[in-house]
Amino acid sequence: MSSATDRPPGGTSPVSSQQVTKASIAIGFAVLCASYMLNAMDRQIFYPLLPEIRAELGFSLDQGGLLATGFTLGLALAGPPAGYLADRLSRKAIILVSVLVYSLGTLAIPLAAGFVDMSVYRLVSGVGEGVQATVLYAVIGAFFFHRRALAAGVVGVAFGLGVFLGPLLGSSVAGSWGTWRAPFFLFAAAGLVMSLLIAATVSRTMTEAVTGTTTERDAASYDHVPASPYNRNTLGMGIACAVSGLVFYGYLGLYPTFLRDGLGFAPDQAAFAVSMGGLGAMMALPAGWLGDRLNQPRLLMFAMVATSATAYLMYQVATSAQAQYLLSFLMGTFASGFLFTNCSTAMQRAVRPHHVGRGAGLFILSYYVAAAFSGLLFARLVGALGWDGAGLWQLTVLPIVGVAGLLLVNPARMVLPRAPR
Repeated sequence: MSSATDRPPGGTSPVSSQQVTKASIAIGFAVLCASYMLNAMDRQIFYPLLPEIRAELGFSLDQGGLLATGFTLGLALAGPPAGYLADRLSRKAIILVSVLVYSLGTLAIPLAAGFVDMSVYRLVSGVGEGVQATVLYAVIGAFFFHRRALAAGVVGVAFGLGVFLGPLLGSSVAGSWGTWRAPFFLFAAAGLVMSLLIAATVSRTMTEAVTGTTTERDAASYDHVPASPYNRNTLGMGIACAVSGLVFYGYLGLYPTFLRDGLGFAPDQAAFAVSMGGLGAMMALPAGWLGDRLNQPRLLMFAMVATSATAYLMYQVATSAQAQYLLSFLMGTFASGFLFTNCSTAMQRAVRPHHVGRGAGLFILSYYVAAAFSGLLFARLVGALGWDGAGLWQLTVLPIVGVAGLLLVNPARMVLPRAPR
């Protein structure tokens, strides 16, 4: 134990290099979480403003649905190459570039003259967001190796906070400035500032970590995991991820339009209902904690069933604002907090540690390819079957397909977290 004479002048304790490293890691991780929160806010501002955008630019419901979720095709296409690069190049540099790309895409959206160029700008924004998400989850998978689901839960809380704040702030700024374009300029500027913060505060000690392959003993302990990242477990998880993307973005993309056109809600009520989904997404922290302790495929099956039940009540039963607020919170809890958090980390656990980047890329690909067409599919179902029919088939019945995919997954052939000490 140190005596008082061991302290430096002024009575303060010396700070070890380990403490400095822990502090820098904490600050860097907080900034990365903040950047992902901004990523979520950047995505969310489009949905509650879609009725105004459609009215001004003359888009059909199909076009609006495609614009609302089609940008996720950029996320999907970015996933595999970003995952490949994350295993080979500086992850910090890739994250920096990705934030700049999606901010420039956001800046261009209010400058669009029609459907085609706005689709391109949304796609560019999606590419940047997809690269950031892929590499961020690769960082989590490597640095927080045995507690990756909990760390992903912290990131999920940041995402949920962004989903909660984005519609409220976007609608407020649009109302104050009298134009739907204003929030896009604001968030583009925020992204440029965030890139500077990442450059200044995020430690390469965290972003460039490679865990689980440092010794022969470590390498041998993963022999039970298939050598190829393309295996039965990633197939089963890929089906579950695709279903999750179709369901969550099917809900997100046209939910404000459903509330306003289908149930007659006011714009501020619709924006608040969407924000409640973001509040539910913040349940990613306990969802991730459970994912590190329970059988993840079974936990995901539970979340699929809970999502299905919530969607049934949302589109078939509830008509009051209070009921929709609660159901939107539950949809965010199960479809984002539980499904997104545990799908992303379970996919990484289905591959060996040195393939963590490709595991993250496979998750982004399978989740966001499905999400890209979820809005268009939902709009077509609305046209054919009405809002209740679309909610029934895409959001209530489809999760059962996800359960079937999870039955293919063998947990014994995954990377299992260490038991808590």
